Amino acid sequence: MSNPATVPFATTLHVRDHCLCLATQRAARALARRFDEALRPVGLTSGQFSLLMSLNRPEPPSIGAVATLLAMDRTTLTANLKPLERQGFLTITVDPADRRGRRLALTDAGRAALAAGVPIWTRTHAEVEAPFAPGEADRLRAGLLALA
Repeated sequence: MSNPATVPFATTLHVRDHCLCLATQRAARALARRFDEALRPVGLTSGQFSLLMSLNRPEPPSIGAVATLLAMDRTTLTANLKPLERQGFLTITVDPADRRGRRLALTDAGRAALAAGVPIWTRTHAEVEAPFAPGEADRLRAGLLALA
């Protein structure tokens, strides 16, 4: 029997201190918890707020367009749409241009939930950005966009 391969603890520390994926995941979880807590009074999670915001367009987007914007696969997006549809925040309709496709639209209740969440998002976002030096948050956004 051979000895199983081992990874030195020094490698573990190197990955912990240098891995962009790990750092991004940790930051994303911490930010999501912060925004989830802030948006709790309006009955939305940070993910639901982002999803509803992605529907706030002049014309109802397709599921594919929203999935691309949110960097989600269509199956995950569909699963995330169902509770919001049950709450009456959005509708899913057949795309008149392509009957195989679906279009997503905010309802009046969805627009109201989004409107109630925007001041909370604005305040929380300002709190999150406050510790950054001038221009740092913009550079961070640009870097994250480049990775996406």
